[in-house]
Amino acid sequence: MAEELFIEDYITIGVYFVIVLAVGLWSTFRPNKGNAKGYFLAGKDMHWIPIGASIYASNIGAPMFIGLAGTAAGSGIAVTIYEWHAVFFLILLGWVFLPVYVACGAYTIPEWVKKRFGGRRLRMYVSFLALIGYILFNISAEIYTGAIFLQQMLEWNIYLCVSIILGITAIYTTVGGLASVIYTDTLQAVVLVVGATILFFISIIKVGGYEEMETKFMAAMSNETLHNQTYYKCGVPPADSLHIFRDPVTGDIPWTGALLGLSTLGLYTWDQDQIIVQRTLSAKNMVHAKAGALLGAALKLTGFLLFVIPGMNSRILFKEEVACADPDKCMEYCKNKSGCTNIAYPLMVLRLLPKGLRGLMLAALLAALMSSLTSILNSASSIMTLDIWHQFRKKASQYELMIVGRVTVLVLIGFSILWLPILQLTQGGRFWFYMQSVKSYLIPPLCMMFLLGLFWKRTTEQGVFWGLMLSLVMGIVRMVLDFTFLAPACGSSEVDTRPTIISKVDFLHFATLLALFATIAMVIISLITQPRPANKLHRLTWWTRNDEEEPELSDNEDDDVHISAHVKGEDLKSMEIQEPVAEEASGLQRIKILCKNWVCGIDEDAKHMMTAAELKELRRKMTSLDEASRWRKMLNVSAIVIGVFTVFLLGFFH
Repeated sequence: MAEELFIEDYITIGVYFVIVLAVGLWSTFRPNKGNAKGYFLAGKDMHWIPIGASIYASNIGAPMFIGLAGTAAGSGIAVTIYEWHAVFFLILLGWVFLPVYVACGAYTIPEWVKKRFGGRRLRMYVSFLALIGYILFNISAEIYTGAIFLQQMLEWNIYLCVSIILGITAIYTTVGGLASVIYTDTLQAVVLVVGATILFFISIIKVGGYEEMETKFMAAMSNETLHNQTYYKCGVPPADSLHIFRDPVTGDIPWTGALLGLSTLGLYTWDQDQIIVQRTLSAKNMVHAKAGALLGAALKLTGFLLFVIPGMNSRILFKEEVACADPDKCMEYCKNKSGCTNIAYPLMVLRLLPKGLRGLMLAALLAALMSSLTSILNSASSIMTLDIWHQFRKKASQYELMIVGRVTVLVLIGFSILWLPILQLTQGGRFWFYMQSVKSYLIPPLCMMFLLGLFWKRTTEQGVFWGLMLSLVMGIVRMVLDFTFLAPACGSSEVDTRPTIISKVDFLHFATLLALFATIAMVIISLITQPRPANKLHRLTWWTRNDEEEPELSDNEDDDVHISAHVKGEDLKSMEIQEPVAEEASGLQRIKILCKNWVCGIDEDAKHMMTAAELKELRRKMTSLDEASRWRKMLNVSAIVIGVFTVFLLGFFH
């Protein structure tokens, strides 16, 4: 299927990679990188525009080009709900969740979990589940969709291409930290939006406009579908293709599941997942954090035009391939018997864009892949370093913690490459639904843990832990059944022998049931166990976020690596994060020390020790919720406008 690329396309791709690598390495020379705060939170000095762009770019990865556009090609506009849902949750992040995270001075989400509930097991469970999720859902999704993209468009060696992409990504993520990720995300977001916008206009003009698209999409069927009744029901667009809210029983995205089950996935993704939250935590103050969240929300509204509509246009323009229903034909077109909707977007890039612009769009697609991977790797590095390694090495120096963060990135890169053969064996016609269904079996209980912990002070560690354990068993049972009892292939004469819990309960409905079960379990167990003392909840819940007092945490609870652990004047030597360069050292020795400091992220200017008073003042700035009255009002109005506009869009396309 691959089309010939012109020299202009290769030049565009090459220039793009050089620029991205240069921006990433440039950011490593910026100040405030030489400690955990600088590396993992970009020095808490980020402007709202890079934050918003990074939120958008880190979520809009290759799965959007392959999964979102492919699902739209298969069943119409309903998948848009995943994009527009995010608007409300990003507003909640800035106005509800983030004030609590900032007030308590958390670096990572598992850190807030430990402070809020106490003990160690919850933080470790959340941390390990996050790392497993990054490997199984995030990294695997990016690599799988990137592999599809490269295989279909370029016919390059998959292992070589992915290894090169991951290698470049690892270089500036490992060396530069979050600042590098955010600056390169901003560049990649611009490239992505420009390329996708160009393709949207070309494709919509090709089909004759939006109204023509609606008419032609409903008739976009392959010859096998039209002339072979065996495949007719498989290759016909659903009758409700042009509606977002679909039948709660027969719809592929039932409206009840979209409003309830999808909300649990959305709350976790946008308000509790380290990948997104970490960007807002890097803001210089609450105004920039809220504005960044709003910019990310506004950009999410563009998914309908940039991914959904082009996916539907692709089915119209290339119906023999994208809308194929015969397994043999599909295998010929895209090497996947289940269907070829996943290649909807790559086909348009190769066949509609002129030379040069084609290279730009290839760069945009690669940008999406790399942008998401950098975000995942940096967040995983933060969790491994601050939430897992530090639990076993409480007196680890910042030098050691920086090394662990970089090694974590490299290890994840290795696992990602080793995972490729497994991903190639698990291809599916609707990758988007596969990815979301797996999340729905594990994520909802975590969502309820955060909601209860934030708004109900009576929630206990025992209630949350055992509620999570019981829900985990329930979710794993459903997931095992889902992969054991497969639905009959479309067009086959096989009888559906799946259990009712699989065949009749959509994964979004199951997410709702799992969230309800987890909530009941957590509430009941919390009521019969000892509540957490009020003096340990200062700044850790919505109701206590403005408390002047710090939470009175015991030694085994307040062992975080950052400034809050040293406010009381404890072990100020741990703030020294670099071996001093001896005056008498030889020139060669000095060069070696400086090179080691640069590679490991240690800043020469950051080696001095801070006094208890300086630490306390820095802590105050990091946890401040202050906002200028004028900006607060402007942000509140902007949030209302964006929210109301999104409701209007949902009503218009219902």
